[in-house]
Amino acid sequence: METINVREAREKIGRLLDAVTMGEEFVITRRGKPVAKLVKADTVPAEPLRFPDRSSLRAKLPPATCSSAETIRQIRNDRF
Repeated sequence: METINVREAREKIGRLLDAVTMGEEFVITRRGKPVAKLVKADTVPAEPLRFPDRSSLRAKLPPATCSSAETIRQIRNDRF
């Protein structure tokens, strides 16, 4: 894995992308500290993020006595 600074990356972006396509990886630094990693993009799409089912939890909660807008207003009024 090669390290390159931001200025060089800007000047050589085309060559860097060609190298990344061939499998190379680069770490881009700013003032000597790593800020980004340039790697080949995955060609296989990632699985969508799935959230756990919370329907059983929601069923256990008591029904709301006021709307969410009213609750937010009350919280804001309490702060100021």
